[in-house]
Amino acid sequence: MSCSLFKNPVILPKVHHITRLIIADCHEGIKHQGRGFTINAIRARGYWILGINRAVAFYIRNCVICRKLRRSLEEQKMACLPSERVNPSPPFTYCGMDCFGPFPVKQGRTTHKRYGLLFTCLSSRAIHIEMLDTLSTDSFINGLRCLIAIRGAVRQIKSDQGTNFVGAKNEFAEAFKELDSNRLKNFLAENQCDLVMNAPSASHAGGIWERQIRTVKSVLRSTLSVASERINDSSLRTFFYEAMSIVNGRPLTVDNLSDPNSLEPLTPNHLLTMKSSVALPPPGRFTEEDLYAKKRWRHVQYLAEQFWGRWRKEYLSNIALRQRWHTPRRNLSVGDIVIVKDNDLPRHKWPLGRIIETTIDSDGLVRRVKIHLGKRNSARRAECFVKPSVIERPVQKLVLLLEAD
Repeated sequence: MSCSLFKNPVILPKVHHITRLIIADCHEGIKHQGRGFTINAIRARGYWILGINRAVAFYIRNCVICRKLRRSLEEQKMACLPSERVNPSPPFTYCGMDCFGPFPVKQGRTTHKRYGLLFTCLSSRAIHIEMLDTLSTDSFINGLRCLIAIRGAVRQIKSDQGTNFVGAKNEFAEAFKELDSNRLKNFLAENQCDLVMNAPSASHAGGIWERQIRTVKSVLRSTLSVASERINDSSLRTFFYEAMSIVNGRPLTVDNLSDPNSLEPLTPNHLLTMKSSVALPPPGRFTEEDLYAKKRWRHVQYLAEQFWGRWRKEYLSNIALRQRWHTPRRNLSVGDIVIVKDNDLPRHKWPLGRIIETTIDSDGLVRRVKIHLGKRNSARRAECFVKPSVIERPVQKLVLLLEAD
């Protein structure tokens, strides 16, 4: 190209069809690189676009390929606290749950895996832990019935879409259809325990129980690791209950802990037991040698003391308030073209789909949608029997490519 084009380039307006075509050609010529590369390519061809930075940035922002390669995941303003968390209710009337583990136990010479099922009350922040033999639906239903037998009727339970939780919900639905009396059906519909599940891959929506599990599990694992070969089912169940009592004895607020004139801090145990006194441990001094003694109850009490010590040091002294997602964003709508984040695939292989249904919350914002995957994606998924052609995801797992007209 002659030097005259550099000295006397062709001046073009910022908004024009020819300008847009030149930007598109240069942008595709440099294989969809950033704004600086595109501007250099345009000027190298002898064009001078008025307001070129904004014009190129606007084009790149709407380029489908650039969105697919570099656009960030969607966000939405964090929802308000549900009414179950801000309105008073009896303990464990509304709660969330999840499983954690595994924990090895010994039966004779055989090692088995056991799991914990944690329930947390949405209003009082109390927890209840049950031991599960397996992660099957039957074990979960037995654990749920233990909670109801000990803590009383439960109106609603929130959880993720674990296979055992989904299986239990389906079994309850089938058993409900077997009833003949309409009067009994209406009564059960108003008083039975409802299982409300979050969208798949939306672990952030269950922060109220995920945070409890993270704290309890981290201490349980490290404490049980010193006695993994010397603990059986009954000892593990007792240790779960001891840990549950310790966690329920934590203060619900730390604002006045350093004030000697403040009232006694409120704990979940005040609401569960209606007692201000703390249950005392068995008399005696428990040392590490108790792990090798024949009396298994001393094993458990030593582990409980270790749990309380680590809980006090690692949790109570490091309570922090974290917040994110303050600003409302554009709601995804039916017809939008998106790609779905898949942690098992590189970004350029994330499946492409179209939104076919949105769920609008009470504040008018969309936080979960249903997506119909493309034929090519659906065929690949069907071969692996991993996911159906219609999936449900939170907006935080999507990248918007094209907006619906």
